[in-house]
Amino acid sequence: MYVDSEVGRLRTVLLHRPGPELARLTPRNNDSLLFDGIPWVSRAQDEHDAFAEALRSHGVEVLYLGGLLTEVLAVEEARAELTFGILSDPRLGDSLRAGVASYLADLTPERFAGVLTAGLAHDEITPRTGGLVYPMMDRHDFVVDPLPNLLFTRDSSVWVGDQVAVTSLAMRARRRESTLTHAIYRYHPRFAGTRMLFDPTLEHVEGGDVLVLGPEVLAIGVGERTTPAGAERLARRVIRAGLAHTVLAVPIAQERATMHLDTVCTMVDVDAVVMYPKVADTLQAWTITAGADDELLVRAPRPFLEAAAEAMGIDRLRTIETGLDPVTAEREQWDDGNNTLAIAPRLCVAYERNVETNVQLERAGVEVIRISGSELGSGRGGPRCMSCPVERESLKIKI
Repeated sequence: MYVDSEVGRLRTVLLHRPGPELARLTPRNNDSLLFDGIPWVSRAQDEHDAFAEALRSHGVEVLYLGGLLTEVLAVEEARAELTFGILSDPRLGDSLRAGVASYLADLTPERFAGVLTAGLAHDEITPRTGGLVYPMMDRHDFVVDPLPNLLFTRDSSVWVGDQVAVTSLAMRARRRESTLTHAIYRYHPRFAGTRMLFDPTLEHVEGGDVLVLGPEVLAIGVGERTTPAGAERLARRVIRAGLAHTVLAVPIAQERATMHLDTVCTMVDVDAVVMYPKVADTLQAWTITAGADDELLVRAPRPFLEAAAEAMGIDRLRTIETGLDPVTAEREQWDDGNNTLAIAPRLCVAYERNVETNVQLERAGVEVIRISGSELGSGRGGPRCMSCPVERESLKIKI
């Protein structure tokens, strides 16, 4: 398990096949659950299956979060920890909490995994105890909220070298996701001995904001989801661990269309990024390196592309722009045209709907594997968002 770049040959990836949690979305709750629409679940599953098969056809091992979670729930300590995570919700109250605890205790690992991902609706449980909370709930409410954004496995963990940062998600609707990921890395035998760089109790950092630009060089977007304190904490830890000599903190607009750094910029080659043209010339970066007495040295902001090239030890970072004109660029950026997943240098997966961006990539010598995303994209995430690389071939950039 090792990741030192965005483009080294991808060997193993963690995905989550969308399931019943998507069927929980309604016009009443889709905004609070961070979806822009109500996806057609079976079509979303077909699209995701095609995505996974495209990866397998290029030699990538696909791990599914749901399967790993089910296996982890056979471990008594992991089950107790995840049960506590659900029961600690202060909205439950003592009486309903006792009823939920009794309900969960009787579930098989597979059914428990289903509750953890798809939630528990009001009408799916009838507590045997009294209390005020349950009878006052609307019958459309959830006792345990579903996690439709679990589809975007990039956000809840990110590998840097041979260590993993289990992140602290900013939005209330997503915070329980990282508790599942944390349990998988701690208790599943596949990840035995994994060292943790970060955990969900710390300042907000999300994986979509973290780009491993190359060996020992990270970029961390700071905006709607990742705070300056979170970026500082992660930078300090990767530098102290010897996993990075330079971290770039990159401010991005706090808007839905630019919720993460990877919505405006992803790497497609060792020296090339696909990038939203509106920000290409304005994106700045604070450069963080090791200072004296184990402190951080922070340099004033300068153009991101310039700072990144210097940190990576290359002459320049080539840019391939989203779309061909301002209107097309804005449309395709909204449809995750920048959110590509590199399988290898000059080989990436992208949504087929971003026609002009894909043409631009191919003109620049990048092979594009096109996948459908009409339903998957309703949560505002592309191929990179839907994948957490666990192992890539090490990429050595010679200066």
